[in-house]
Amino acid sequence: MNSSSPIKRSSVLKTFKLIVIGIIIIVLGVGIIVWTRSLYKKEQYQKEREVLAKILEKHGELGLLERAGVEVNDIFYGEQGITIFLDQPSAFQYSSEEMRNIAIYEKANKSVVHITTISSALNTFLEILPVQGTGSGIILSESGYILTNAHVVRGANQLSISLHDGTSYEGQLIGLDAENDLAVLKIDVPQSVKLLPIELGSAKDLKVGQKVVTIGNPFGYDRTMTSGTVSGLGRPVKIDNNTIINGMIQTDAAINPGNSGGPLLNSLGQMIGIATTIHSTTGSSSGVGFAIPVDTAIAVIPDLLKYGKVVRGWLDVTLVQLDAAIVNYAELPVDNGLLVSQVRSGGKAEKGGLKGGTKQVQYGQSIINLGGDIITKINGQKISDYTDLFSALVDTRPQQTVTIEVIRNKETKTLKVELIERPEGLQWTVQ
Repeated sequence: MNSSSPIKRSSVLKTFKLIVIGIIIIVLGVGIIVWTRSLYKKEQYQKEREVLAKILEKHGELGLLERAGVEVNDIFYGEQGITIFLDQPSAFQYSSEEMRNIAIYEKANKSVVHITTISSALNTFLEILPVQGTGSGIILSESGYILTNAHVVRGANQLSISLHDGTSYEGQLIGLDAENDLAVLKIDVPQSVKLLPIELGSAKDLKVGQKVVTIGNPFGYDRTMTSGTVSGLGRPVKIDNNTIINGMIQTDAAINPGNSGGPLLNSLGQMIGIATTIHSTTGSSSGVGFAIPVDTAIAVIPDLLKYGKVVRGWLDVTLVQLDAAIVNYAELPVDNGLLVSQVRSGGKAEKGGLKGGTKQVQYGQSIINLGGDIITKINGQKISDYTDLFSALVDTRPQQTVTIEVIRNKETKTLKVELIERPEGLQWTVQ
């Protein structure tokens, strides 16, 4: 009996130790599970906060509640704060849409200026008379640089720029880009006057259906706001006989005479375009307006400030636009394109392999050379006439190499040609 007692005590101790170890393991296991779940919940909570913050930023309180499954009639903003109506609203001050519009206007309207131009014109008695025009502009910097449309200020003898407080200053034309219908002006204001530059956005991620707002001076009514949606993207728009602007933003926000040069804004009050033209048979808005993407303006403004123009690439050749008479006379294999009449000796085009004509013929009032290359494509863009050529080279720079597809002796050839700087004041007409 006595000999078995130590054995029993040892067995009890072992059992007790096992029980204690088991309890410790269970406690540790539960602790680890609780800790892991706590970390997971914390991580999930953080993710949920980030997602909800993004939804709130993009869609507002109404969008957030709708995604939570709460059927909201509307959200209204008043002096007492935010009121959420789950049924019918009984009394309110501003709807969420109204509040957004008010915020956009208050943020951007003081960055819009009223431009008045004075130019000269001849009447039927050949008398020189002053002609007044109006348009809108956008403050780019506190130093007084202003962006507008080229057609607003082209040919003006005097420029008067009115700010939001009614004060006016003489404007100076700094640079003009007719092909993108953009111009930069400059005003000098006293140090006590604080100019409020517009906030720049981007048109690269615009979607059809997205809300947009315009602020301008239609018919002389200062800083008028209209709203609508993006109704089309990437539109090629002909703004005069010689100029087509590609990539235009189409909108149903009302654009009327006087809006030209004003900003097209997104819901954050950022400028995404410059209101330029309307499609109308009456001269007033018909629900189709166009704006130049702000990215186009951002790309050309440095050149306008530095050179007063945009430095672009060009071909050092003499070109003739094909027409039926030339095609039939020369028995050409294509109906459209640009005939290379001459290539400058020792120039970039000659080094790139372009060939001019060798047979001189009288064409209207000019002498042209037949037998040269016919340019049909530049960088993959089809070239049918001079308008296509200007469009293909509008975003190029001197010393840049372009790929040119030509027809030579009824065969298609591809050439690499380095560009020169476009000559100053280059103009063209269909011969």
